[in-house]
Amino acid sequence: MSEPVSALKGAKFDGLVQVAEAGVQGMISLRGDLADAGLRAAVEGFTGAAFPEARMVSAGATGSALWMSPDELLLLCSRADAPAKSAELAQTLSGSHALVAEISDARAMFTLNGAHVREVLAKLCPADMAPGALPVNELRRTKLAQVAAAVWLSDEATAHVICFRSVADYAFGALKAASHKASAVNHLV
Repeated sequence: MSEPVSALKGAKFDGLVQVAEAGVQGMISLRGDLADAGLRAAVEGFTGAAFPEARMVSAGATGSALWMSPDELLLLCSRADAPAKSAELAQTLSGSHALVAEISDARAMFTLNGAHVREVLAKLCPADMAPGALPVNELRRTKLAQVAAAVWLSDEATAHVICFRSVADYAFGALKAASHKASAVNHLV
């Protein structure tokens, strides 16, 4: 069996921020009634953290849960564990109205590090990236230039972007251009 390969094989760029493809990442889409106690308990068991409320990201010792919509979460775990964790979650929720799908190979993830992280994102996203509008660990589903993306900050200098794998090269190019050292605006720094 072949080993998983990330979309851009670990591409990196150093500019106003460091833009790096995060590599292979386990991702599981979970759709269902997010108010259901059994589903909430299963997610908390999956991540080892509290259930994420609307638009939030909850990270624990064994995974993360990203609130994507009123009936959808994206669960992150190690790529190697994703197939087994997906099957285990599907079994746990077998009596519930829920859909569990392992989508690790369908998405790409980028990490941005540096003091200008909000400014770089603001150049590409129509969503407000100001600290008061996008607190740490609050998720935005938005556009990144011309492609759909999910964006959140895990701290004031670190952002994460998830997009479809098929547009990873485009997203990386846009992030590189917005991060070019000659493009500093210094508005959100």
